[in-house]
Amino acid sequence: MATDGPRAGRPRDNRVDAAIVAATRELLAEVGYAGLTMDAVAARAGVGKAAIYRRYSTKPEVAFAAAVHGVDLRPPGDTGSLLGDLTALAEVIVGHLSNPAASRALMSLLGEIGNDPELTRQFLTTFVEPEVAGNAELLQRAVDRGELAEMPDVELFHSAFGGAVMAWLLVHHRPPKGFPERLARFMHAALTGDT
Repeated sequence: MATDGPRAGRPRDNRVDAAIVAATRELLAEVGYAGLTMDAVAARAGVGKAAIYRRYSTKPEVAFAAAVHGVDLRPPGDTGSLLGDLTALAEVIVGHLSNPAASRALMSLLGEIGNDPELTRQFLTTFVEPEVAGNAELLQRAVDRGELAEMPDVELFHSAFGGAVMAWLLVHHRPPKGFPERLARFMHAALTGDT
């Protein structure tokens, strides 16, 4: 999924990047992950398939980048408090996972990734590791502010926090309104022991 550094040749056209993501997102919302093809993405985006493959090596990669988030992922900015940072993080994740493309495609996409060890490895490297690194940065800020006595298990935090959003939106099909604040308060209490 990830490339090993920049490739030689012309610089990438951001308009093509945006067209590919928009086309993929639209198609995922219309036909779901199973119905998505690279030919359809190319036609909808008005580009050749080679332009897609210069940016994404597989269908799951372009689908995840369009439905959830791309590879250039940064944690939310410092709000000045752990509760504020957790709320901001929950809002970002809920925003990513409540769009129609993610709602329609994510479970099928994750199923395909989970059935292929190479896709799993690429997915972890390209998408999950940056998420975990962003979570670590957010939690380290709380340690530095003295809100947490020590760094919690970041991978467990990532799984619990993101998994809660996925379960709420994609398993239980609950509305996102108010959920970021509820999740943030719940996780803040779990991390700090303050109820």
